Amino acid sequence: MGQRRIIVAGGGAAGFFAAIACAGADPGSVVTIYEATAHPLAKVRVSGGGRCNVTHACFEPRELVKRYPRGGRELLGAFHRWSPRDTVAWFEQRGVALKSEADGRMFPVTDDSRTIVDCLMQAAEQAGVRLVLRTGLKSVENNGAGFQVALTTGETAACDGLLLATGGNASNAGFAIARHFGHTIEPPVPSLFTFHVDDPRLQGLSGVSVEAAVTAVRGTALQERGPLLVTHWGLSGPAILKLSAWGARALHGCGYRFTLVVDWAPGFNPETLRAALERARAEHPKKQLGTWCPLGLPLRLWERLLVAAGLRPEAQWATVGGAALRALAAQVGAGEFAVTGKSMFKEEFVTCGGVRLGEIDFKTMASRLRPGLHFAGEVIDVDGITGGFNFQAAWTGGWLAGRAMAGKPAP
Repeated sequence: MGQRRIIVAGGGAAGFFAAIACAGADPGSVVTIYEATAHPLAKVRVSGGGRCNVTHACFEPRELVKRYPRGGRELLGAFHRWSPRDTVAWFEQRGVALKSEADGRMFPVTDDSRTIVDCLMQAAEQAGVRLVLRTGLKSVENNGAGFQVALTTGETAACDGLLLATGGNASNAGFAIARHFGHTIEPPVPSLFTFHVDDPRLQGLSGVSVEAAVTAVRGTALQERGPLLVTHWGLSGPAILKLSAWGARALHGCGYRFTLVVDWAPGFNPETLRAALERARAEHPKKQLGTWCPLGLPLRLWERLLVAAGLRPEAQWATVGGAALRALAAQVGAGEFAVTGKSMFKEEFVTCGGVRLGEIDFKTMASRLRPGLHFAGEVIDVDGITGGFNFQAAWTGGWLAGRAMAGKPAP
């Protein structure tokens, strides 16, 4: 057999990792990445506020898969073959040390995404990977056992193996090519987004956060816990982003208009919350309501919740009647907010949807319908919550696909 020719469509995290793995496992192969834009690894550059949240320090595959609203079951075996621990070791072998933060997110110690971009570019170059920019795939046809690829420049290229790592954008060529070979595309809809809320309780509070809140979508089973942040346009933070990921299809289905229920103080249940407020009234009758929050909430937020419950922040605790106390407990423990839309979370656009999971062999990331065709990254119907999980799925899928295309699949 002559030189193996491999084409990787998409110069993102998954595409690069696959190309590097393939060229490394079969040095005689000719591996080419075609990236439609002028900017390879664009999402790696902007991830984590420019710091690049490479992976997550969750090293047990059975725990790790619980962070994937879609694809967790399929990824279990894949994570046994290439885990976050392998990702950390891979970067460290190339001089890039990673660190864990308190929430488990892992970043380069430089806190600079360019460290990761430069490492991947250098690794690709050293492995002999060819990178062609401003060139995407237009269409693909069978060419014997291989493929004949029509490029957006008008040129053509032949290959023995083809990896689609074109991302989750509904208009990308990867979906059209996958369909051409008989694959089903689960409709892509946004995941990881923040909520638009126009409510007097939140106006002027941009930047105020609570360390732990519980958020829920009324009328559904969707519920999440985590830090909650007030923004200029509404609500964000992990308690919102996780909810948006698990509820991606349901929230798309209702046009991003629904009632959000927020428990600002989940350390209390309804009984202990009422008891804490009653105790504050009994022990501090002369104290002004707005000067101190017995529940530990930020004072600016506490003041808004007081007003929403019909109380004046300058009033004394002794003046608060039973009905007002109940109204205040309801504002704190089960405040309802009308959500009227969504915004993408920074530039980290993530989609739910893509090539149907059952049509892919997750040992090799190969198509079950067309030998020689592989998938990795967001083109597949896999997505994780925020915290480095989407990149880990990209590294794992890319490595498995790259090894398989080199003829040396992972055991």
